[in-house]
Amino acid sequence: MERTIDVKVDLKEQRRRAADGFRKSMSEHGTYVVRLLSSPGAGKTTLLQKTAENLGRDFRVGILVGDVETERDAERLAPFAPSHQITTGGACHLELPLIERALPELGAGPFDFLFVEDIGNLICPASHDLGEHLRVVLLSATEGDDKPGKYPKAFRSSDVVVISKTDLLPYVPFSVEKAQQDAKLVQSQLRFFSVSAMNDDGIAEWCDFLREQRKAQEAFAESSEAVGR
Repeated sequence: MERTIDVKVDLKEQRRRAADGFRKSMSEHGTYVVRLLSSPGAGKTTLLQKTAENLGRDFRVGILVGDVETERDAERLAPFAPSHQITTGGACHLELPLIERALPELGAGPFDFLFVEDIGNLICPASHDLGEHLRVVLLSATEGDDKPGKYPKAFRSSDVVVISKTDLLPYVPFSVEKAQQDAKLVQSQLRFFSVSAMNDDGIAEWCDFLREQRKAQEAFAESSEAVGR
């Protein structure tokens, strides 16, 4: 005999509250959380290396890296910032409990910036809030400029688009203007940066933006704390 048990648990609401709680906790510790999404090979790890080199001169930077297998990205980033690999063994995206369990593995904190590199795809990660303050989607010049229209949720749920590998623009059929227009149809408030990590083009502007965002988040947290007193 079959029985249906109604447990009346809203899992989406539970996850939303957990993400909001993590975000608040990070703000209270002065940590600004930046999450990176992209297709495989778009340049997330290389961008994180250049970002850690730049911001690491003035801030404490920690990096969590998601992959299905291997610890190669964390090993690659370790010389530039405390880094820890999260391997899912097959799952196509990170979830908040994995972040919470991995965070102590970075060692001495808290950090001024915590970067989370999600697993490379533009579908599954877009549906999950990991408690980040800023969600960034990378679009490389080698992928084609039609990705915002083909994978709209990744762009609709993000705050920033970084167009990477711009040193290859002379050799591939990619229009920065067309990609930006397509993305704005999905999410009109997106910010855009064009970078080449190979020759450092755009890296300083990108890192200055992150500094400004962290400062704004700090000011917001302080004002919220003052109101709550």
